[in-house]
Amino acid sequence: MTGMETDVRRRGSELESLLQELAGLRDEIAASGERAALDTIDPRYRASARNLFHYLALRRHDLRPLQQRLTELGLSSLGRAESHVLASLDAVLDVLRQLAQRPTQDARTAAPVDFAEGERLLAENTERLLGPASSGRAVRIMVTMPTEAAHNYQLVHDLVRLGMNCMRINCAHDDAATWAGMVHNLRRAESELHTRCRVVMDLAGPKLRTGPIEPGEAVVRIRPQRDAFGRVLANARVWLAPAVDGDVPPPDAGTTLPLPAAWIARLRPGERVALNDARGAARELAIVDVTRHGAWAEAAKTTYIVPGTVLRRRGVADDEPELEAAVGDLPAAPGKLRVAVGDLLVVTRDLVPGRPASVDSGGVLVSPATIGCTMAAVFDHAKPGEPIWFDDGKIGGTIKSVEPGRIVVLITRARANGAKLVADRGINLPDTSLSLAALTPQDLEDLEFVARHADIVELSFANTARDVEMLQRHLRQLTDHAPAIVLKIETRRGFENLPDMLLAAMRSPCCGVMIARGDLAVECGFERLAEVQEEILWICEAAHVPVIWATQVLETLAKSGVPSRAEITDAAMGDRAECVMLNKGPHVLSAVRALDDILRRMQAHQMKKRSMLRELHLAHALPADVFDALTTETHGT
Repeated sequence: MTGMETDVRRRGSELESLLQELAGLRDEIAASGERAALDTIDPRYRASARNLFHYLALRRHDLRPLQQRLTELGLSSLGRAESHVLASLDAVLDVLRQLAQRPTQDARTAAPVDFAEGERLLAENTERLLGPASSGRAVRIMVTMPTEAAHNYQLVHDLVRLGMNCMRINCAHDDAATWAGMVHNLRRAESELHTRCRVVMDLAGPKLRTGPIEPGEAVVRIRPQRDAFGRVLANARVWLAPAVDGDVPPPDAGTTLPLPAAWIARLRPGERVALNDARGAARELAIVDVTRHGAWAEAAKTTYIVPGTVLRRRGVADDEPELEAAVGDLPAAPGKLRVAVGDLLVVTRDLVPGRPASVDSGGVLVSPATIGCTMAAVFDHAKPGEPIWFDDGKIGGTIKSVEPGRIVVLITRARANGAKLVADRGINLPDTSLSLAALTPQDLEDLEFVARHADIVELSFANTARDVEMLQRHLRQLTDHAPAIVLKIETRRGFENLPDMLLAAMRSPCCGVMIARGDLAVECGFERLAEVQEEILWICEAAHVPVIWATQVLETLAKSGVPSRAEITDAAMGDRAECVMLNKGPHVLSAVRALDDILRRMQAHQMKKRSMLRELHLAHALPADVFDALTTETHGT
């Protein structure tokens, strides 16, 4: 037998082996879909639900050896099979049968979703949930509203004009009157700009948070803006206002000092106000404008003000008397604790204000820092040795002991010079089995407003199918036109139960998933986040359910006005989802503008996992004669 005959026989044997393996896999997967009970699934999702069963059956196998063998034959490795599993297997099987000179099999169960149908279903479900795409950009942009959006129409108008497709209202903050103001401003902007924008309302859910902390000193620091060399770039602006309850300072007032109305009324632009600040340092404020509501002043040096600090008005004319006024009550600084690796922290069952650690005159610890926890159920389930995280994973520890009414934590993760812990920060217990209902009494109260005004309701801390069914049941009781449901995946348990929750959500006519990467990273481990979010994207694409990519997207840009390099790359990865969410910040308009540009650029290069082979400018970078020479050398003459 010649070498060529041996190769042909070996190739034929390999093709037969692949055919048998792939056909067996296909039969197993098809059977899993046929066994699925889909009577309760909304008719629009039934084909998608069957495809989801097929995908789950496919991923029960380690397909890497099979993929390698298919790749060596120049065939599809099934790496893009999510949205059309059986159709992908059938396409590869048909090619293998042709190569093996075997007849095509016609008796097989038809694939519920073909290649074109998979993309069409995802596009239709995305439009139903998130609204029409912006011109030139398929991925939608969602923006979380600050409180200011309730009374600042221009902000909402500009967000819609720049490309916001979904307005997100976080029910953990503000109240129904504020939310109504936000919705009103959005509807007005829609009318003026002739566009539509979805209203998304996020239920607070059973979030574990730190309790209150004893307040700090009532002191205000007035600080001008300086460059790297300490030179003043801009004076600090200070609003001097009558000490009247209910008065709202101007939006751009960095610091407000309450003072007697009669004293303010005598101020004039150009005057100087002298004072000795809380450190005894001589300082001046320059009066730059006076209105009927108050006066604007500027400070060129850092100044510390406390209640009772005396301000002395120096008149413009030499014969004018010097008039004095004392600063009124100032808000106390928010309380904070500082903890370092090796410290003990006591988490208490009650919500008595926490306090920092106390030491004696020799620096010996007398009592560790204490802080409350908003959920008493934690103390019934936590066990020694389990991890505990605070403030989105910035501070980590191990539970040392669980005692009646308190948990003692040994801090094992914090910044090198210690970390600051304040009130109302998240607490995560990834290894603790907590049985918490997804809907709190406050959520049920908020649902009455949500059902009337929202297009989409986000279920925070969705952990089980029962949580989804509970929300569906309450929505049916409140309205005949229930908003769409988005499952926020932010716990390890929610991630592990995602397929079951998706099937429950698909009983409703419209649903989606949010990858809430903040809590999810803490729950699953930061090093696993990339892997976990990939799996969520795969599962949701198999179900043709749109995904919202959320948490810390362009956060530095939104907060400071300057993005980091890493977050630009992260935002570009958001093109893998159907929507990207931005959080609020003073520079959120710049963040929307940047994200819109990034997503438009990425759309030309990538669609989900598939690289789009558009013409590359870089491919023309070599001069033609150089390219011709390289080609000649490669192929010979």
